[in-house]
Amino acid sequence: MRLPKRGEKGFTLIELLIVVAILGVLAAIVIPNVGRFIGRGKTEAAATELSSIQSAVQAMMTDRGLSSLTGGDMAVTGNSSKEMAKFPSDTYPLYGANISGTIVNYVASTNTTGNYTVNAQGTVTQTATGY
Repeated sequence: MRLPKRGEKGFTLIELLIVVAILGVLAAIVIPNVGRFIGRGKTEAAATELSSIQSAVQAMMTDRGLSSLTGGDMAVTGNSSKEMAKFPSDTYPLYGANISGTIVNYVASTNTTGNYTVNAQGTVTQTATGY
């Protein structure tokens, strides 16, 4: 092994091994936590979307003066759907609803990530999260 000359700089093998060991310990701690945060984020996103759809159905029922979602115009009721332009029915959609000549969007977009059903009382159920 040669001796370093005056002015030469560098790291010893021991110093490099210590740095690699520290990085390994940090990675062992961080990687499982990141996976947990990603999983929790998807769960919270699905719950938020369900809450948004439920609020939209209640707002639509209030605007239309509906106490229940029954009858021939509610053909989609009971079927799983993610297309809000036809949910809960073609007559009373949550996206692009025509109320007295005014187009109203109760939800932010025409498609959702999850699939939803709605019963006659207006209670929305998430059948698939899509995440």
